[in-house]
Amino acid sequence: MDNLKKHSSAITDGPSRAAARSMFKAIGFTDDDLHRPLVGVANTWTEIGPCNYHLRRLAAKIKEGIRAAGGMPLEFNTVSISDGITMGAEGMKASLISREVIADSIELVARGNHFDALVCLSGCDKTNPGVMMALARLDIPGLVLYGGSIAPGHYAGRDLTVADVFEAVGAYTSGKIDAAQLKAIEDAACPGAGSCGGQFTANTMSAVMEFLGISPMGSNGIPAMIEEKDAAAFAAGQLVMQLLRNDLRPSQIFTRQAFENAITSVAATGGSTNGVLHLLALAKEVGVELNIDDFDRISTRTPIIADLKPGGRYVANDLYAAGGIPLVVKRLLDGGYLHGNALTVTGQTIAEEANKARETPGQKVVTTLDDPIKSTGGLVILKGNLASEGCVVKMAGHNMVYHRGPARVFDSEEASFEAVKNNQIKPNDVVVIRYEGPKGGPGMREMLGVTAALAGAGLDNSVALLTDGRFSGATHGLMAGHVAPEAARGGPIAAVRDGDIIVFDINARQLNVEISAEEMAARLKDWQPPAPHYKTGVMAKYANAVSSASTGATTI
Repeated sequence: MDNLKKHSSAITDGPSRAAARSMFKAIGFTDDDLHRPLVGVANTWTEIGPCNYHLRRLAAKIKEGIRAAGGMPLEFNTVSISDGITMGAEGMKASLISREVIADSIELVARGNHFDALVCLSGCDKTNPGVMMALARLDIPGLVLYGGSIAPGHYAGRDLTVADVFEAVGAYTSGKIDAAQLKAIEDAACPGAGSCGGQFTANTMSAVMEFLGISPMGSNGIPAMIEEKDAAAFAAGQLVMQLLRNDLRPSQIFTRQAFENAITSVAATGGSTNGVLHLLALAKEVGVELNIDDFDRISTRTPIIADLKPGGRYVANDLYAAGGIPLVVKRLLDGGYLHGNALTVTGQTIAEEANKARETPGQKVVTTLDDPIKSTGGLVILKGNLASEGCVVKMAGHNMVYHRGPARVFDSEEASFEAVKNNQIKPNDVVVIRYEGPKGGPGMREMLGVTAALAGAGLDNSVALLTDGRFSGATHGLMAGHVAPEAARGGPIAAVRDGDIIVFDINARQLNVEISAEEMAARLKDWQPPAPHYKTGVMAKYANAVSSASTGATTI
């Protein structure tokens, strides 16, 4: 095994490393252990929320696999913020910022300890892109295993996800359900550990990781709490040792073709708009040229073939039972929508992996290519005098392609939620939420509390919304997020006033406010940036360093 210790020999070998070996022996290492390659196991476990709660169990299985294949595992932890718990609160500002901290902390531990290889175990929304960004920076043999999805809840004869709870809040405040019904939905929606069950951000990025090739195909979609997930974790531990022996590294997997495959996965499954932000950030880490317009180009030619919540009927566990992501990959390959020769962590191409797909007879989750849910994908990029750098709209789950209405302007998510809660938003309005961008928030909060309340009040098909913040993958309706430049940078969204007429034109790919260029310039001339929310600490550092959402909201 010594020839595989390309990095770790620097801290374990030779007389000068006696002190280091002594400290390893203090925690149970033997001389035989120290002759093995050191393989990091980056765990995003936390007991705050269900998404990552079960990852200690899976980490133990990964370590068993590494030991069985000749390596020495070293587990460590990093941070994780639960989007579902913090949604609508000040704490949600920490979510996107945590992506950078996750990547930074894994990079530091791996570099500091000279790991020869790395397995990353992820679950919640920002842990998925965060661990991939770390692997991209380190470029040592490594892979990601996603912890898997939660089982659906059940109430009144239908499956539930956490999104149904958010929408139930809107239904309650508008008088459509009573407090007892809200409590029943709250109690039933999340029955155990695992990530949110729809094709929200966590499952969108889980699919992305399989389409990119950085996760073994079919492993991520295995539900969190079934026995097969333990076997997948053990296999991941064995596989990382194979990667080490073959010196197969992330730079060989994260190619332009792989990124185009990943974008296709978001489009074809009606995935989260956060996929745009995270793939732009990852591409920047890798050095692959990718821009926001690539998402519109690829989505326009890609059909939606997975009938998944929030726009569709089914949850992630239903997709697994139908044949999983391998079935989606096989469909898209058969239609010529993917680069089949892109390499994966198994050493096989994505086409070779997809040939193993098995479709469950009679399944209804993944459609055929000649009868798609929609003929074009779930992502649209709009530009115009409100978004010169672009913004992102998810088209899955609704058919609104044009909206013209008066602006209702709010300078925070809390202010807009109060307006919805107090029934102050009317049909045809355009809700504008600003100063929630990467710099202005800081941290670009998701607006699920607002968007779900609108849906729960029955306004999702008659009201549009735009924000320089983000949306949860659970959001549906005509909603434009990531509006850039953001308000805190003096973007045009900062100039919008109550009553201005705003036009969404999906077919023309335009988002405009009906004021003249001269009027816009005059308003922005008088604009002054607001005082920063945080003057010290990680939030202040992030606000000072972060880039535009149109380039991934990164700090590099």
